[in-house]
Amino acid sequence: MEFNKTRKAKAGVLLIASPRFKNLGEGLQRGTYAERKGFVVDSFINQLRKELDIVFPGVVYDRDDVEEAMNSFYTGRVDFVIAEYLSWAEDFAWIRFLRDMPQIPILFVNHAREKVSFENTLDEDDFIDFLCTGNLVGSLEASGSIARTKRTEVKTIMGSDQEIFQQICVYAKAARVKGLLKQSTFGLLANYNEVMWSTYVDPYNLFTKIGAEMRFIPYSVYAEAIEDITNSDVQIFKKQLIDKYKVMDDVATDKLDASIRASLGISKLVDTYSIDAMIFNDIDPAMFHLIGLRAGFYPNHLNDCCSVLVPEADTGAGTITYILKLLSGKRVNFIEPFHIEYGENTFAAGHAGPNDYNGSDPEDVIIARDVRFAKTNYKYAGAPFAWYRMSSGRKTMAQLVEDNGRYKLVCTLVDSLPGKHLFATYSHSIFRPAGMKVTDLFDKILNVGTTQHFALVDGDYTKELQILSELMHFDYYEFI
Repeated sequence: MEFNKTRKAKAGVLLIASPRFKNLGEGLQRGTYAERKGFVVDSFINQLRKELDIVFPGVVYDRDDVEEAMNSFYTGRVDFVIAEYLSWAEDFAWIRFLRDMPQIPILFVNHAREKVSFENTLDEDDFIDFLCTGNLVGSLEASGSIARTKRTEVKTIMGSDQEIFQQICVYAKAARVKGLLKQSTFGLLANYNEVMWSTYVDPYNLFTKIGAEMRFIPYSVYAEAIEDITNSDVQIFKKQLIDKYKVMDDVATDKLDASIRASLGISKLVDTYSIDAMIFNDIDPAMFHLIGLRAGFYPNHLNDCCSVLVPEADTGAGTITYILKLLSGKRVNFIEPFHIEYGENTFAAGHAGPNDYNGSDPEDVIIARDVRFAKTNYKYAGAPFAWYRMSSGRKTMAQLVEDNGRYKLVCTLVDSLPGKHLFATYSHSIFRPAGMKVTDLFDKILNVGTTQHFALVDGDYTKELQILSELMHFDYYEFI
């Protein structure tokens, strides 16, 4: 399914005002209630449009207005709704909205003022301003109906104009991902990983609870895609590699070409089947017997498509990799922690197989043999891969696992340390937890009960992951 994975978050805006106040203040210096609210609304909508795609049918005063708003939000396929009482207002429109609006994330916002514009309400002009500032009483009135209608997807926030805007932007990123997941297609190439049962995910739950549709792609189709890659395509890709990265002396040209061709074959499948997350069982003997090697490179075309590729058929890890890709738009890596060195408060982590190195510093990547399979009888035994020392800096490390129909999302912050290439066959780095002892971190993760695979991205996305977990009803664990 073709859709825009890099689009802005799309928000419907429901602003409720009082019809009995609407025309109060005619002839006064500062205008009517409706005119004064109009200035506030225009400022708010213009602020939102800096970051979001907005659907705003107008201020809601009556039943027709709220029905028009619901229709516009539904047909506009908004990711979430920003709702606010502009002052005290009758609650019939709000309750109708809560009853009739299809299930959707709702952010119930409450702007607070540093100072009101009046000292008292003896003057009629000031009295109208007093009515205009009464959004707290309106919000309190509205809050009871949220509970009574059991709209569990409503999140309430309060703060200054800037605080509200910042919270909306973070919430919008998570709501956008929830919306995009419902349009996404995952490809399982070609089957579950029978040596790691803990990576199994129910595709029915994946579709109904997360949103992505799973396609099962046979290795035979993969082989056909590889055959369709032209020699010209291989040579263009190879020149880009060898012009930028060091190639080890023991890399055989025919095996390099074969690894490139197999990698481009995956990219072709992504295009052919419109795959957003390719879940690759890259250690299946059946694949090695047919293809002769494990693809070793990560075509940048996947990033152009905002798609991801993960190894070992781990659908949960593929899902969190894709989620971080949608949240960040950045390179996302796939790792498993190897061992702890508690004297340095560090752990080593990485993974074999294709890992995204695109956009990295040239010295961080070496074209090297995959020594793990170098002594096998497969046709291209030891075919090379991009041996990547993962970039240094603060990163979000997260994982997603299924547990009896529910999902657990675990995240933390780590610092990737600079250094040389250490572990043959594995793209890797040495990591230090950002705010705790390394033994405490993994003790907590072990007690949650997860699996070994994590996704890794530059920056701190813990707030977005927490909100997304609330929206998706994941069990959320944050260790910082």
